[in-house]
Amino acid sequence: MIPEITELDRALFQAVNGLVGRSPWLDGLMRLLVNEYFVPVSMSLVLLALWFSGANPHLRKTNQRAVLYAILAQGLSAAIVAANNGLYFRPRPFATLTVNLLYYRPTDSSFPSNPAAMAFTFALIIWLFNRRAGAGLLLLALLFSFARVYCGVHLPSDILGGAVVGGIAALLATVALKGIVEPLFRIAINFARSFYLA
Repeated sequence: MIPEITELDRALFQAVNGLVGRSPWLDGLMRLLVNEYFVPVSMSLVLLALWFSGANPHLRKTNQRAVLYAILAQGLSAAIVAANNGLYFRPRPFATLTVNLLYYRPTDSSFPSNPAAMAFTFALIIWLFNRRAGAGLLLLALLFSFARVYCGVHLPSDILGGAVVGGIAALLATVALKGIVEPLFRIAINFARSFYLA
């Protein structure tokens, strides 16, 4: 079982969360990044842009495969987090520590961070297919994750756990399930093209 809060976890959390109130503009930026809409919607828009982009038909098809793998991996990531939450519940930091809270009080398990798992799943999958877009999404995932700690709703180890879940989901989708889903993805892309949707 995972320790509730290790000393390193506590120290890192307090160092990051202790920045709250020192800079109004940083607090404002973290409030924008922490919410469950800004980063997920931004990442979804990147996926939409990738679906229709590519300098040639081969690159466009690669980007479209990346989008389909990202959707598959996102489902796997959510299933892993849900299974973990059914077995283990870790209280949020504000339940056990003195916290400068800049967000509402979520009631689900803190470990692993579901938002971090989502963000790293998207970012890692896209990075495997498109380094430039993937690097941008990884930066966004890191900022999103930092904001979750900054605003007091996750411990650093929650974020690390979410990133690991994202990596596992990406590997499952692109390695373990590749032989099964590739033919289905080809059919889906060809079908979309027949309606000028790809």
